[in-house]
Amino acid sequence: MPTRPRTTHRPRRCPIATVAGSGSSTTQAQQFAEAYVTEDLVLRTARSLAREVGLDAVTPGAGAALRLLAAAGNARAVVEIGTGTGVSGVWLLRGMRADGVLTTIDVEVEHQRIARRIFAEAGFAAGRTRIITGRALDVLPRLADGAYDLVFVDAEATGFHACVEAALRLLRPGGVLALNGVLASDRIGDPAARDAETVTVRETIKAVRESEHWIPALLPVGHGLLAAVKC
Repeated sequence: MPTRPRTTHRPRRCPIATVAGSGSSTTQAQQFAEAYVTEDLVLRTARSLAREVGLDAVTPGAGAALRLLAAAGNARAVVEIGTGTGVSGVWLLRGMRADGVLTTIDVEVEHQRIARRIFAEAGFAAGRTRIITGRALDVLPRLADGAYDLVFVDAEATGFHACVEAALRLLRPGGVLALNGVLASDRIGDPAARDAETVTVRETIKAVRESEHWIPALLPVGHGLLAAVKC
């Protein structure tokens, strides 16, 4: 009687495991997310000018998130701490109501001069922006309590805590705080990272998370965006 060839049975791979191990990485997913919403010539120009003056503007993914937050809240009055060359300002204005006003604060007059030109090139009338030159912590006390729908903070980490406290006063109930750079250059999840900037960021986002005044979420877009709704 002829001998039948032996068949070697290989274990079947789980389809989910196959997909998970197919080479798709977190980095690739982040790159895809950042490129999901494209930037037009105005934003690309503002971004190029930011690089020329040594600024690290919000990424396209973070900008799109800011536009989303402004649109979802039907924002009419927004405070931006850190004008830069207008990248984040354009994203915010494009999400705000047509009659909305962006109050943007920066210490650098030259940067604001560039931003003013960018806002005009983006089609926004001069009355849509209130550009204030000065230190944020000097300017913010002059702004009205409970009068704003969104406060965006794109500043040095050393000022995070004070800016969060100011935002709590400035925002109406239901208003949104957006804090940029909370991944601390990817050090935020490293327990061994104990430099002053990382520690400050950790303490700030922990305080927001544990506060009864905020409903927060940490969005892993760009350099990390902490979004929190004022209760």
